[in-house]
Amino acid sequence: MFWDNYNWLTTALIFTPLVGVLIMMAIPARDEESHKTVALITTLVTAGFGVVMWRQFDFGQANVLQFEYNRSWIEVVNANYKVGIDGMSLPLIALTLLVVPLVIIYSWNHIPSPGNTKMFLMLILVLHTGMIGSFVAQDLVLFFVFFEVVLLPMYFMIGVWGGEDRLYAAIKFFLFTLFGSALMLVAFLALYWNTGSSTFDMVRLAEEVAARDISLTTQVMIFGGMFLGFGIKVPLFPFHTWLPDAHTQAPTQGSVILAAVLLKLGTYGFIRIAIPILPEAAVEWAPWIGLLAVIGIIYGALGCLAQTDMKRLIAFSSVAHMGYVMLGIATLTPFGINAAIFGMVAHGLITGMLFFIAGSVKERYHTLEIARLGGLLKQAPRMGWILGFCTMASLGLPGLAGFWGEFPAILAAYNPAEGVSQTLFRVYMVIAAIGTVLAAGYLLWLLQRTAFGEPSEEFADDPHIHDVVATEWIAWTPLLVLILAFGFLPGIIFGITDPAVVQGLQALAQGAP
Repeated sequence: MFWDNYNWLTTALIFTPLVGVLIMMAIPARDEESHKTVALITTLVTAGFGVVMWRQFDFGQANVLQFEYNRSWIEVVNANYKVGIDGMSLPLIALTLLVVPLVIIYSWNHIPSPGNTKMFLMLILVLHTGMIGSFVAQDLVLFFVFFEVVLLPMYFMIGVWGGEDRLYAAIKFFLFTLFGSALMLVAFLALYWNTGSSTFDMVRLAEEVAARDISLTTQVMIFGGMFLGFGIKVPLFPFHTWLPDAHTQAPTQGSVILAAVLLKLGTYGFIRIAIPILPEAAVEWAPWIGLLAVIGIIYGALGCLAQTDMKRLIAFSSVAHMGYVMLGIATLTPFGINAAIFGMVAHGLITGMLFFIAGSVKERYHTLEIARLGGLLKQAPRMGWILGFCTMASLGLPGLAGFWGEFPAILAAYNPAEGVSQTLFRVYMVIAAIGTVLAAGYLLWLLQRTAFGEPSEEFADDPHIHDVVATEWIAWTPLLVLILAFGFLPGIIFGITDPAVVQGLQALAQGAP
């Protein structure tokens, strides 16, 4: 029965936010405090289910799918409602369950213009459902549905509550993501027909591909469709151009969710779907993925050095940091993919914090133009020190989480999987290492221009500029603590992910050339 064990927790994680949406629909829009309260309680209840799941999770069997629930859904194509969690998805689910309540808390006195608290918070809850659903789905059709669910809420968040060029950024985000999703769906259908298995179950599809004599050319083409769908979401160079516009124009809450969680749907798709199901094609694609990853690292860093807007600089830094994640994935080794998952979590915490700070700076100074800022350490010293802490974490300072998101990925490139050019990846390793120097350059430049020195004459006597307030402390403190904790105790994440990563690469170890 459904309630006989803890398997119902996975479904509760997915749909509890939608229960909050239904409650909010019955509350008048003018009652803003009630909407904030319902949204926060909903996300806390969802996080509570996550805590129960964490306590019940068997970490000794992290490679096995747990809390699995499997029922027939769309019988005509044999698509099932199959959900479950293993060590590969658990850290990303935990990240989501942490970030969304913190965004709600931050929103308590930071609802962007033109207001409409009800709709704004409802969209965040719908995003919550889509993100969790994507991380727990074990059926390709179900994954595609949740993957697409996140598209519309983010489109409206950018298009309604964004900056001056919000419509351009929203449409660009929508079209890029939709184009990639269409190709990804074609790849899923091609996989369905070529295996002849009449199923979209991820595990069974991997078994069918291993058992059937599907030509390498066909596998490479199918992988290519997934590569475009997931690569645009990451985003990989040269599919990244939607990201700086979306980040720059999105409200602070949208930028935080986009950076902390949404980008991870693309990288998660590679490690959960593309590589385990099509390991031989992954070997063929690995040099190209690695190449685009290191181009993204250097291009993103150079793009940061050219920016005049604080938020846009942070957005370009995401292109560079996700390049390290993709480099780790491209090695096709357990070490590299473990580093990639750690990099996803570290990027989510650090870049999410940087966007929080950028939003608060914008609220106080009404600008993010770097040339107009300065003296933050004098006018808002606590915020200035937090910015300094986060920039150090982002550039990969040892002892902070960002180090373990970059260094292991670079190291993994020294010895990629069998069948992948070792010489080529060692060149990639050197290029990626150079990227860390550039990262230090643009992040220290940002810190120096915004935090040090005297406040500009324009803002020297502005009474609206104040230090960190209570809701900001509550929203930021958990992220800051985890950035420090994971920097000293990276084994917390590596110990969870490694068994599942090894299991996911089993087909590659057995059959790939």
